[in-house]
Amino acid sequence: MIKTDILIIGAGPTGLFAVFEAGLLKLKCHIIDALPQPGGQLSELYPKKPIYDIPGFPEVKAGQLVDNLMEQIKSFQPGFTLGEKAQDIEKQEDGSFIVTTDQGTKHHAPIIAIAGGLGSFVPRKPPIANLSLFENKGVHYMVKDPEQFRDKSVVIAGGGDSALDWSIYLADIASEVTLVHRRNEFRGALESVDRVKELKDIGKIKLITPAEIVDVHGGEHLESVSIRMNNNPEEDFELDTDYFIPLFGLSPKLGPIADWGLEIEKNAIKVDNTLDYQTNIPGIYAIGDVNTYPGKLKLILCGFHEATLMCQSAFRRIHPDKRYVMKYTTVGGVTGFDGTRKEAPKAVIRSID
Repeated sequence: MIKTDILIIGAGPTGLFAVFEAGLLKLKCHIIDALPQPGGQLSELYPKKPIYDIPGFPEVKAGQLVDNLMEQIKSFQPGFTLGEKAQDIEKQEDGSFIVTTDQGTKHHAPIIAIAGGLGSFVPRKPPIANLSLFENKGVHYMVKDPEQFRDKSVVIAGGGDSALDWSIYLADIASEVTLVHRRNEFRGALESVDRVKELKDIGKIKLITPAEIVDVHGGEHLESVSIRMNNNPEEDFELDTDYFIPLFGLSPKLGPIADWGLEIEKNAIKVDNTLDYQTNIPGIYAIGDVNTYPGKLKLILCGFHEATLMCQSAFRRIHPDKRYVMKYTTVGGVTGFDGTRKEAPKAVIRSID
């Protein structure tokens, strides 16, 4: 049983920043996310795309923002349960909650903060009739452990950042990487497109365009895929491979959380007010894109604001007899749970003779 002060569901930017604000209040956090790495859609969908509306950053790449947030919360030592989906919740007699994931991992906390962005992300699957027969038997919709593909042949389908980035990454791990896209043009970052072309020219990546994977074959494990050439069907062929990774993006769904008794409005969690973003169940909060209220704006900076107020309310619920006096970090500094401390240099006081 994993025990913590605040259990955060969702490792996107709002959930990550909540760890920092909770840490300032000496509250420990643990995060559950269905994706295999922190960052939510920033990491999974557009890690190399720029964001222009983060205060103090005229421009920051989505992936870099995630890296910065992870560095910011490092000293507060959050726990992570990644690659697992929050499934069931049980309210205890003392008002606390036990949340169990789809893998059976149990978490106990007095406060739940749902920061699931647009919800749990599920992969968009290509319309291949027997694709499901080979799921986890050679067909994977995301890369959890790159070493799984060491010295194996891999076919990747897609034309966005994920398909490009994983093709580049696996080129040094797999024995053979083939990237298939239905168009000649890619919609990913220009530097990634250029890098794929470079790797193609030196024989590290096989690039097949415009084409589509239309069938998969094998016995107990995937053995080959059928490739349709869009401009010339007479050139259709079958390609032997150990793995097929279709990367066509992710679709957001609220998932099992929708069955927790929370008030739902248009696939978002309705919060009672904008004072602390608490839901209709005391002790459960919803922050970031997953919530809705009058005037709601789905912006990262708004999620940061909501996380800050949520943590203040959580502190009062956990410590009703304690009074917290807010100090600006420029005055009070930041003390991590690992003993590290950041603070402004002290002014030197000198007497004048």
